[in-house]
Amino acid sequence: MPSATDRAGREHFHLTLNSDGGSHTRENVLTLVALACGVIAFISGPMVAAHIVASWAGTIGFVVGMYSQYVSATTAERSVNIVAIVMSFVGVAMGVFHGGFI
Repeated sequence: MPSATDRAGREHFHLTLNSDGGSHTRENVLTLVALACGVIAFISGPMVAAHIVASWAGTIGFVVGMYSQYVSATTAERSVNIVAIVMSFVGVAMGVFHGGFI
């Protein structure tokens, strides 16, 4: 009766972008870069003194996020890409409003 002591019945929470079981290193890196740029742009966007950082990080995050969305392989990557693209867009819009790229 090995199934009685087996841990197969337990579900463990596992956060991954590879929901299909394959390894998508390039796509995952692009997604995480877009997310990092989006977070930086979103956080620095409301700060008037950081308008250059918000503008450039938002632009880079938006472009990388759009390309990452184009080459994404899983639904989890696509979901994170959309969040990154929106955060990047909001950050770049606020950065441009506060002073622009230079």
